[in-house]
Amino acid sequence: MTSAQTILRDDALAIWHAGLEAVRSDRLVRSAVQVRGDELIVAGQRLPLAGIRRLVVVGCGKAGAGMAAGLEQALGEPLMRDKQLAGWINVPADCVRPLQRIVLHGARPAGVNEPTAAGAAGADRILDLVRSLTPDDLCLCLISGGGSALLPAPVEGITLDDKLAVTRHLSAAGANIRQLNTVRKQLSRIKGGGLARACRAGRLISLIISDVLGDPLDVIASGPTVADPSTALEALAILEQFQARQAGISERVLEYLQRAATQMTLADRSPRCEVIHQVIGNLATAVAAAGQEAERRGYQTRTVAAQQLEGEAEPIGRQLAADALAMRAVGGRQCLVHGGEPTVKLVDRRLRGLGGRNQQLALAAAQYLADGQDTGHGLVLLSGGTDGEDGPTDAAGAVLDEAVLSAAVEQHLAADDYLARNDAYHFFAPLGGLIKTGPTHTNVCDLRVVLTAPSPLADARSGPPRSRP
Repeated sequence: MTSAQTILRDDALAIWHAGLEAVRSDRLVRSAVQVRGDELIVAGQRLPLAGIRRLVVVGCGKAGAGMAAGLEQALGEPLMRDKQLAGWINVPADCVRPLQRIVLHGARPAGVNEPTAAGAAGADRILDLVRSLTPDDLCLCLISGGGSALLPAPVEGITLDDKLAVTRHLSAAGANIRQLNTVRKQLSRIKGGGLARACRAGRLISLIISDVLGDPLDVIASGPTVADPSTALEALAILEQFQARQAGISERVLEYLQRAATQMTLADRSPRCEVIHQVIGNLATAVAAAGQEAERRGYQTRTVAAQQLEGEAEPIGRQLAADALAMRAVGGRQCLVHGGEPTVKLVDRRLRGLGGRNQQLALAAAQYLADGQDTGHGLVLLSGGTDGEDGPTDAAGAVLDEAVLSAAVEQHLAADDYLARNDAYHFFAPLGGLIKTGPTHTNVCDLRVVLTAPSPLADARSGPPRSRP
């Protein structure tokens, strides 16, 4: 890789990491929670400490460990001791670490975004905790993306395996997050406001890091503290749309939803305590911070944070590749920071390789450039999940540039073949194109960076010198 290529890739990674830094979960919580004199301020709510008998913290999500650590730092040991603080957060197993008061419970293995028996046990523990509270108590709920899989609590008569089969089928069939969560909420005792209905505290405050475009509170982690606007009839329609019966989904699931469609009333979904929600971090926060870093590094920058569901990853990847070529043609130092969350329609398990939506997107961009016989000279395209997980892999995503494309040619790797098999991981791994961060303890969808610059890059820089990352 030439010096100019190295600088361009380093810049793209630094810009991407600046976006992640802006949505660091511990920092976001410390900004939202403060102790001032005899008051506790949470999400703008000023709560007299004398009026709080006991404080309980519950929650779920990929950012749960960082959020819990930030909360303990914000509260301080004397206050936690005085208010008998207890807490339980369901997190991925590789995020577990000891904290002062809050238990981080490994609810699923790393890289396996599916419900488990351990997650169900943790969900039951959370329900027991909030049921133990009284009107003089305060409950804080820390919610972040990935919470749906981490907090399973199947309704009576439905097994965890039943729910897992539904989740796997809808995900593989290309259902989007709204459709998936609509079904999951109807089959859960804790999602769709179930946690709020169980809570007996006087006040429940949810601090939320959003991983859903547009920040719909009822969709993030399947809305455990949000009154559910969806219905069992809608869930049935989604299962029918994706041919669940033909796929062998348990009749127990369909029969339960059919009964629920006629029995559930609005009163059944009303929480018994005051509930307050506050989104403390989202995709727009990360995109704006990444854009600011790009400008600091001397790039003419455009930012786009999607507000609606994007569709499939492949056309988005091809469009970003086309954008990169157009930016390069304009000349100068150009940057596009782009945020969103696409879907991937998976091929049959017997043919499927390994990858995730960010890797699939970057591979589609590689295919586009290869089809146009473009070497990728003077450009870099990066796509990564802000949670550090991209599908069932140890990579956050992938980076595409001239070095990757050249290595693919030398190693006779055809993007078309790997794309058709959902095998982007094994395309990028030998080319040095995977982005590996480990758990980031945050989650606000996917962040992409496209950079173009003349070569040699050093001669094209304008403005004051900048520091290297």
